[in-house]
Amino acid sequence: MKVALFVPCFIDAFYPEVGIASLELLERLGLDVSYPSTQTCCGQPMANNGSEADAAGCEALFANSFAGYDYIVGPSASCVHHVRAHMTAIEQTESVQQVRSRTYELVEFLHDVLGVREFPWAEFPHRVGLHNSCSALRHLHEASISEVDGPVFSKPLALLSNVRGIEFVKPLRPDECCGFGGTFSVGEEAVSVRMGQDKVRDHGNAGAQYIVSGDMSCLMHQKGCADRAGLGMRFIHIAQILNGARE
Repeated sequence: MKVALFVPCFIDAFYPEVGIASLELLERLGLDVSYPSTQTCCGQPMANNGSEADAAGCEALFANSFAGYDYIVGPSASCVHHVRAHMTAIEQTESVQQVRSRTYELVEFLHDVLGVREFPWAEFPHRVGLHNSCSALRHLHEASISEVDGPVFSKPLALLSNVRGIEFVKPLRPDECCGFGGTFSVGEEAVSVRMGQDKVRDHGNAGAQYIVSGDMSCLMHQKGCADRAGLGMRFIHIAQILNGARE
């Protein structure tokens, strides 16, 4: 199995420890992981902002960088969703289509492809609130959503439940958007901030010491809101907990 690690540009720039944890975790599970050094942005910011044609350069580089791998794994649901559903500014050759169809978010890769459930090295003795991003919920279907009547499930929770010492607390509105939304947080700053404030206070009222998510972009936004409100919460990516981080 040839696996390539896709580290989104904002993680590379602001949270490289998440990329490192993702690599170490996949290697702990016995995989031979490559990191294509030519990778940059997948093109999502331009496409989301209505400038789809401007994403062509990024998308072409992404497709070339990750061609030939059995799986491309990235710790970001929104970036993975862009690649799978919206990377259409370039010619859809067979190679491009293969790259798109083989790209997986880290949680779904662990849960669905590898089928892993045990993380014997992991221990996290803290009260944790789980944040599932809108992309993870409504695009990648990693957990059930309140507006749909159906079976209740959560792939992130299925993985985290096997971490020793972890205690989960649940906010009143667990699948409500935190307000980040990429360029939405710029174009609708006031609305975005209020949504973020509501989100972190909901988690705080439930007793969360940490908020964990598979999307560092959402956590980045929530951390800013929590810090400005003096809530004292901490924020951590799921890859770090599953890789054995204690704090």
